[in-house]
Amino acid sequence: MKIHEVPNEVYLSPSRHILEEHSYNYTLQDVDEPQLFRNFFDYRSIPKVAFNFRNVPMSCPEEIWITDTTFRDGQQSRSPYTVEQIVELFKMLHKLGGEKGIIRQSEFFLYSEKDRKAVEKCQELGYEFPEVTSWIRANEKDFALVKEMKVKETGVLVSCSDYHIFKKMNLTRRQALDKYLGIIKAALEAGIRPRCHFEDITRADYYGFVVPFACELKRLMDESGIPIKIRCCDTLGYGITYPGVALPRSVQGIIYGLKHYAEIPSSLIEWHGHNDFYKAVINASTAWLYGASGVNCSLLGIGERTGNCPLEAMVIEYASIKGTTDGMDLSVITDIAEYFEKEIGYIIPPSTPFVGKNFNTTRAGIHADGLLKDEEIYNIFDTETLLKRKVGVAVDSHSGLAGIAYWINTYFKLSDEWKVDKKDEIAARIKDKVDEEYKSGRTTAMSDYELKEIMKEIDLEYYRKLKYLAEGRKE
Repeated sequence: MKIHEVPNEVYLSPSRHILEEHSYNYTLQDVDEPQLFRNFFDYRSIPKVAFNFRNVPMSCPEEIWITDTTFRDGQQSRSPYTVEQIVELFKMLHKLGGEKGIIRQSEFFLYSEKDRKAVEKCQELGYEFPEVTSWIRANEKDFALVKEMKVKETGVLVSCSDYHIFKKMNLTRRQALDKYLGIIKAALEAGIRPRCHFEDITRADYYGFVVPFACELKRLMDESGIPIKIRCCDTLGYGITYPGVALPRSVQGIIYGLKHYAEIPSSLIEWHGHNDFYKAVINASTAWLYGASGVNCSLLGIGERTGNCPLEAMVIEYASIKGTTDGMDLSVITDIAEYFEKEIGYIIPPSTPFVGKNFNTTRAGIHADGLLKDEEIYNIFDTETLLKRKVGVAVDSHSGLAGIAYWINTYFKLSDEWKVDKKDEIAARIKDKVDEEYKSGRTTAMSDYELKEIMKEIDLEYYRKLKYLAEGRKE
């Protein structure tokens, strides 16, 4: 490792309130050949997880928040949203984030007329949160768009792995660094806050490029007085959270180093992860816990390839970590899911946590039996109060008497006085009819309509009575 020794600096840490020592100054390593970490990424086998058994301290910031990329990364893997759809989703993001602005920002493309129209419409809403920001490539032409749209903060693509610098851009590290710093300086001169997207950070030479680049940004920030954010982009989802895992794949190591070696404050560090290895949520949560104030997400996790970190997941994670929703309206998660399906035509996989049709629906008879006694036994939390989603039961060949009884109670919204027990005759008679369906070869769950028709056939007067009760009428 090429490092320059400097006189030891000992100072009182403002965050830990003890003396700390800084002995090294990391400088750019302008290598002749790219560092591709072939010991991890040989491409012919599954990427390897290596450990160096070095652990860094957990240090969750006092304030953490969520930023949104639904209208940028989220549009790179599906048909573009219309302007009207973007505006409606933006309104829901505002409501979901609450008055404290837990959903702090949302980023947009600026390239097409439609993109710019959407930006204008969202700006006209006058919301403080989420703030409208943009995303550009590191060139002057793109930067002119930012100034034209009067956006106060823009993301800038600054790829930091040698895969991108050498193989994609055909540059040396020095040439890439100079190019990036040029566009950042232009943003600062125009009074625009840059947000540097350190693309492919989990395959980058951390001490040879990432930290030296971050140190240069810190110097520019100190000189200009304008904050410069660093977004740690786990472009291929290689991030790992295991204790003692080695860089460049260590999520906690990446965040710690930016704070400790480059002295970037938590408020200017953000994590952006993809879900290629099913780690998007835990990687984002770990970034929070180890010092990043921001995690970047998209609604329903829609994004490149396997997608981004789902925004709704991090809303729930925030409440778990902080012990409070801090004014967020979690019920909007259900509104967003319904809007995607009914207005946009996006099919949400039924088992998707928090937003899927069946995320709090059980088919197992033994689970339904527990729900009859107390829904807390088999429901993750009070989904009806928090998400406007009452726990449900899908009736099929495995539901049993308990499942049918629970369906009756929930479908007709029966009070305790009128609730059906699994021992009631009506449950047994419906089960007989349901069993006949599956004996004849049926494989799908029974619909509400089919169950209502069975009930009508068995006891029309009883069905009408429950219908009246459900509609709030009295006998």
